[in-house]
Amino acid sequence: MSAPTQAQGAAAGRTFPDDFVWGTATAAYQIEGAAAEGGRGPSIWDTYSHTPGRTLGGDTGDVADDHYHRWEEDVDHLVRLGMDAYRLSISWPRVQPGGRGELNAEGVAFYARLLDALRERGIRPVVTLYHWDLPQELEDAGGWANRETAYAFAEYARHMARELGERVDTWTTLNEPWCSAYLGYGSGVHAPGRTEPEAALRAVHHLNLAHGLASAAVRDVLGQDARTSVTLNLHVVRPEDPDRDALAVRRIEALANGAFLGPMLEGAYPQDLLDTTESVSDWSFVQPGDLELVRQPISVLGVNYYSPVTVRLFDGTGERSEDDGHGASKHTPWIGVQDVEFVQVPGERTAMGWGIDATGMSDLLVSLARRYPDVPLMVTENGAAFDDEVTVEDGVRRVHDPRRVAYLHDHVAAVADARDAGADVRGYFAWSLMDNFEWGYGYSRRFGLLHVDYDTLERTWKDSAHWYRRLAATGLLPAVTEVDPQA
Repeated sequence: MSAPTQAQGAAAGRTFPDDFVWGTATAAYQIEGAAAEGGRGPSIWDTYSHTPGRTLGGDTGDVADDHYHRWEEDVDHLVRLGMDAYRLSISWPRVQPGGRGELNAEGVAFYARLLDALRERGIRPVVTLYHWDLPQELEDAGGWANRETAYAFAEYARHMARELGERVDTWTTLNEPWCSAYLGYGSGVHAPGRTEPEAALRAVHHLNLAHGLASAAVRDVLGQDARTSVTLNLHVVRPEDPDRDALAVRRIEALANGAFLGPMLEGAYPQDLLDTTESVSDWSFVQPGDLELVRQPISVLGVNYYSPVTVRLFDGTGERSEDDGHGASKHTPWIGVQDVEFVQVPGERTAMGWGIDATGMSDLLVSLARRYPDVPLMVTENGAAFDDEVTVEDGVRRVHDPRRVAYLHDHVAAVADARDAGADVRGYFAWSLMDNFEWGYGYSRRFGLLHVDYDTLERTWKDSAHWYRRLAATGLLPAVTEVDPQA
């Protein structure tokens, strides 16, 4: 392991209060497997991953980590890690196979058992109702481009509140609607794989509407004190040249952040968003009263952060970069933006090709706190993919992942910096509990604290898991060298 950097050494000794929440996160399609068991119906990710050429190596979530059958073992790992909370998602097609109508009792019972086990072991369940696995029948009827999907989602949320009720600590409506709308319906690199810019904007609005309707439904069932939330992958957008590229930043921020923060927290879509997309849509699908429905009180705003992006205005000369800020894509997810380029800045990158810059974390949290001072924040995803190798030392399987430990260390330190600057950040969830199906990348990218052997499905703690266990136990930021399993 390399020696700690000066910054990492300086961060040692940072402390968090006893009520700060330490957790880790997963998503149903990425870990559960059992795709055709227990009454589960097909989702758009089943269809997409089984379509040749859509995922790397043709990988699917049919088996994944087999969490559906191994959940008790995985809860044991969470207990060993000392987690205060666990962020998981419910597979909509497992509990309501067609997205409407009767519930699947076997699917509901699976989550009831899991949630009960978590609570019995002192772990608070943070439940995401939608982490991208839309029932295929709803997509066949238009998917998120169809307004009716928002109403179907609200009824599903109502059912879950009735069935699972007080087992859940916090109800999160959506995970990263940016991805669902722009990658699913704009660039087509996520399910359902459509490349229809106007449909992507419809999806943006209908996801926002779904959030508002579902939040109201949960509180209607469980009372106004029910904890509701939404998780957004908010972008930290930086100009290559502050004097030249301010407009480029505004346009990307409008599409990435304003499209969701605006209606959810302010009750309006930003004018920059409407101006940027006017060549694609007039937004007439926003009906009178919609924005009042979207803007619902939330108990906490979930923030996912991995990497900042740098942009510049394209001057029309030369060949325009095809990079979309998240890896090259044939179709850009940035609807209506023709004069903005994404710039790859020098520096270390993860296996996803994402730049590593922890200052983006603190910048994002502080800016959110200043803009929405009354909204508590929670980091609901943060982590890094690297190429991990299993070694055997004295008969014990080990995974040494110093780059991941350093990444987590620096980003947790950045959360402390944001708190010192006044941001009301109440918790941190590492992505992810274990290696899993990484969407279009299949099983080629590993984000987990636990290594998964996809032949045997054996879980092995990485050094990052031992480091994170120590952090959760003490609330004191460990040095990057503190990875001893016995300590």
